[in-house]
Amino acid sequence: KLCQVAAYVLGIPLVYIQVKPHNNLTSPNDPYTASSCTTDSVCFAVRKCCEEINCRLSPLRSSLGPDVSWPVLTQAANEKKIDLNATYMFVAQRDLKDYSLYGTIVTEVELDCLTGEHRVTRVDILQNTGNSLNPYIDIGQIEGAFLMGLGHFTSEELIYNRATGLLTTDRTWEYKVPGAKDIPEDWRIYFKKDPTIPPTGVYGSKSQGEPAIVLSYSVVIALRRAIEALRRDVAQ
Repeated sequence: KLCQVAAYVLGIPLVYIQVKPHNNLTSPNDPYTASSCTTDSVCFAVRKCCEEINCRLSPLRSSLGPDVSWPVLTQAANEKKIDLNATYMFVAQRDLKDYSLYGTIVTEVELDCLTGEHRVTRVDILQNTGNSLNPYIDIGQIEGAFLMGLGHFTSEELIYNRATGLLTTDRTWEYKVPGAKDIPEDWRIYFKKDPTIPPTGVYGSKSQGEPAIVLSYSVVIALRRAIEALRRDVAQ
């Protein structure tokens, strides 16, 4: 997404954009990666930096013509000693407004009430994504968040030894993360755009890192409904 934003603002092919490794020397005082804020904050900062570079290159673009290639333009900038480095410090309270994000889900499960084994046979998710910058990335984020929540709510458990206080579920033999067969067998994800809500994210986008975790609790509710259905059948 960062590459897309940079290429879009600079008006150049995506092939010219690279994301380099960084550390505290190159990017001091960076915020943490959490709370589904990384895409919004970094994309906003990238956009601001590219806009600043565009301003510095504007006189050259005017003299060389609108169709000048990026290599020729940057070489001319080097000859004119134009600085093509730009930095921007993102401040959430100043740069972006809060926005709401909605999602709905329909979940179907099968439960073996004798053994407790279950499988998720189908999941349909409708997620409010705004103007998605990259649908493939957003789908991956939604899938990852759902699976993270699925493990948290159904199979992963922290168990401590009451005598020593040591964690006993400290390896995959006891701590069960979701496996390949825990993935919903039929999984469908849809995007919902709401044109009535003014866009507040970068180009009207909305972060998708964690919201789908909430939707994964539907698996627990579906399992409860399955148990309730069994009890009704037994009672009859």
